[in-house]
Parts: sequence; C-alpha cells; structure tokens
Amino acid sequence: MSFSIAGKTAIVTGAANGVGLAIARQFVDQGANVMFADRDEEKLESECGEASSVEGGQVEYFSGDLRERLTLANLLSATVDAFDRVDILVNASRQFMVSDPLSPDADNVEAMLAQNLLPALRLSQLVAKRMIKQAEDDGREEGQVGSIVNLSSIASHQTHADLLGYSVSSAALDQLTRSFAIALADRRIRVNAVAFGSVMSNSLKDSLRDQAELRTEILDCTPMARIASPAEVADAVQFLASEGSGFVTGQVITIDGGRTLVDPVTIPAH
Repeated sequence: MSFSIAGKTAIVTGAANGVGLAIARQFVDQGANVMFADRDEEKLESECGEASSVEGGQVEYFSGDLRERLTLANLLSATVDAFDRVDILVNASRQFMVSDPLSPDADNVEAMLAQNLLPALRLSQLVAKRMIKQAEDDGREEGQVGSIVNLSSIASHQTHADLLGYSVSSAALDQLTRSFAIALADRRIRVNAVAFGSVMSNSLKDSLRDQAELRTEILDCTPMARIASPAEVADAVQFLASEGSGFVTGQVITIDGGRTLVDPVTIPAH
C-alpha cells in the first residue's frame, strides 16, 4: 500500500509555525494541495505568498481565529473554492500555557480547551460532512473517503502540576480522536492522532537558549537521548493521512524517543 498523498487536498491548521508548518511543507513537497491555516497572517503570507503564485495553485493560505465558528466555516469554503474538495484534515493548531492548579480565578483550563480542543472538534465535524458528501457525489462505495489527524502531546498522560490546562486539553483531544474514529468508521473516514514530546521547534530553541540546563534535562529523560525534528512528526502524520495506514483508526501514535516508557519526570513536554 502506498504512503503517497500526491493529488490529495489537505487542510493543515497551525501552519504558520513549528510542527504545523513542517507538516504543511512536507505535504506540498509530496504533491498534495495544501491550505495553510493560522491566525498569523503575516507569517502565512511570508511562507506561502510566493509559493501560491508559482506552484500551479498547489498552495493556498487562510488566516483567522480558529476559535470562531464562522472562521472555520469560511476556511472550509475557501479550501473547496480553491481545490474543489478536501481529503485530509490535520488539526495542528495548539497553544502551550502554564497554569496554576490551585488558583480558582485562573481561566487557563478554559483557554486551553478553547484553543486546543474545540477548533479540532468543530472543524472535524465540518470537514467530515464535506468528505461524506464528496463520496456520495463520486459514487465511491469502497476505499478511503478521508483522513483526520490530530496533533496531541505526551502531556495527556504524563502529569505536570504547572500544565493542568494543557494536559487536560491534550487528554480530551486524545479521547475526541477515539470517539470520532468510532463515529466515522462506517463512513470510511479514519481519525488518528500523533502525541509528541520535545520537538526542536522555534519555541523550544528559544527556551534552550534561555535555559541552558533544559537540554540536559530533556536528554536525560529521553532513552534515545535526542530531541525530535519537526520532520519526524510530519512523517508520522503523512503515514496516518495516507492509504498506507488504511486499517488504522482511533490510534494515538507517540513520537517521544521512549520518554513515556521511563519513570515520569518533572519537566514538561515541549
């Protein structure tokens, strides 16, 4: 079975920076049509503006606050207008926030759910309905109708007191993945997730510059003794998006170099 996604149309949220950007770029390199979606319009234009005009319409971008329902509906409409269909959704828009678990006035849990869970829920609902309609219009009675991949974190099952909101939202996203997988299985739409630990994103690079000891702490608690590259997460996402994983659904694949196999540690996943 092929791991190819060439000719498929994908929406990738959180595509202006970090892992989301790495995934979107890899999908383009692999021949997919990609809608880059993010709040950061300036960064989207910088990353996609030139490519969208020279790669035969293979790249488009959409900026907006994905916490708003109308923004999500407009994102789907823009994708269909540009590419006529959508075959893959990657929910990679996520936010990292430290929270105080003992503060009754803090709203960090609500903020994390609003950013890391609800956009994935609502956009998955909209895109799944579009995928189902496409299959009906095409008269396709077998084969993959669509694939949804959520970006999660090992914080969903490795507790850290200062990451209450982030951990809760990650755990909720994992359960959302499983629930949607069951709900959409008979429609031939697969739903999976990738949960990762420390990845060498720009934000982690900044943290490593500011905290010299952080790199040592991460390496000491990672059996493979290194930090993942964004491309390694992108490879896993491509596998789950492709028909090569055609009998895989409801799974949360962990990309952490073995970190969750050892005793829990006190440093958060980045």
